[in-house]
Amino acid sequence: MTLPDTVHTLNLLASSAENGEHGGTSVNPFAAGLGALGVLLLLLWITTRFNRDR
Repeated sequence: MTLPDTVHTLNLLASSAENGEHGGTSVNPFAAGLGALGVLLLLLWITTRFNRDR
């Protein structure tokens, strides 16, 4: 893939994003936020378990 091809592809992606065209269904922001919070709390819990011996 050459540089002009890459620029053209990125330009097409940016222009379609500006028009609000996207494939698939949208993600529920509430569910995404709860999922992210759950993952972060799990990582915090794992980190504190490994740090207990110090």
